Amino acid sequence: MWQGLALCALLTLAGQGIAQLPMIDDSGISPLVFAMLMGIIVGNLPLRRLIPVAQPGLTFATHWLLRSGIVLFGLSLTLSQIIGLGPKVLLLDVLVISSVVVVGYLIGTRLLGMDRETTLLTSAGSAICGAAAILATESTIRSRPAATSMAVATVVLFGSLAMLIYPLMYHSLGMSEGQFGIYIGATIHEVAQVVAAGDAVGPTALANAVIVKMVRVMLLVPFLLIVGQWWLRDSRHQSNTGDTRLVIPWFALGFIAMVGVNSLVSMPAALHASLQLVGQLALTMAMAALGLGTRIERLRALGFKPFLLALILFALLILGGGLASWWLMG
Repeated sequence: MWQGLALCALLTLAGQGIAQLPMIDDSGISPLVFAMLMGIIVGNLPLRRLIPVAQPGLTFATHWLLRSGIVLFGLSLTLSQIIGLGPKVLLLDVLVISSVVVVGYLIGTRLLGMDRETTLLTSAGSAICGAAAILATESTIRSRPAATSMAVATVVLFGSLAMLIYPLMYHSLGMSEGQFGIYIGATIHEVAQVVAAGDAVGPTALANAVIVKMVRVMLLVPFLLIVGQWWLRDSRHQSNTGDTRLVIPWFALGFIAMVGVNSLVSMPAALHASLQLVGQLALTMAMAALGLGTRIERLRALGFKPFLLALILFALLILGGGLASWWLMG
């Protein structure tokens, strides 16, 4: 097992190092993405025949480290942050997430003819919180590494575009800085991308954007509970079997527990920062392991359709999310 974990650790260090390079650090791209890309590169080199030796460690990373990282991700939220902006923010985030996931799944599977896994992962990443949502959904539906990697690639592309486009739109939309921050938090993919876009607009926009985004992150838990049950029922229906046992992503409940701990327990700052770092490293190692299991030929087989779907969802977030933000919070 140690061979696989050591390989993931090396790729994690490489991803962290790349993300901290001067020109890349300002981009808001997470180290998770670079670790996954490095994993894909290594996993497709001629030495990939050595990967089976590392497979036990890779399996451990994609299962236990992934779930542990998502649980510790809960330490980035508090209940007071969620309550602070009032019930309309919750309604806005529920509306954005549900519409993007439902519209994305229908367009992907029915109009574009995409497979269910890639469609759901792409929609979840666009709707909730980027790579973290994709990883959590992947863990719930047990999808293929290629589908996960493709979904992450779409989030990186269009989330990065959002960081550039949103600050340019600010003065032309006629929103106040606070309102525009809510719009940013409700519609941009990754947490880091939200921070970058909000900071480019102003401090009030940044504060509101982060809180609204954290509410979206919190909604990952009910989303996983619903998707887990629906996915099993739909899969059993397609295979003509009657087993519809409830799928409960227990790590999601651990995520809620960590939010409660972060809200109610005053832990030393050093311990809090260390636990957050451990969670980040666990997620990055899991992403590296997923990259190592991804084959270029399988990505090619998925074609351009995931990017087309992500583009459609990006437009829906900008237009529909903007209208919803103006209607509910204006």
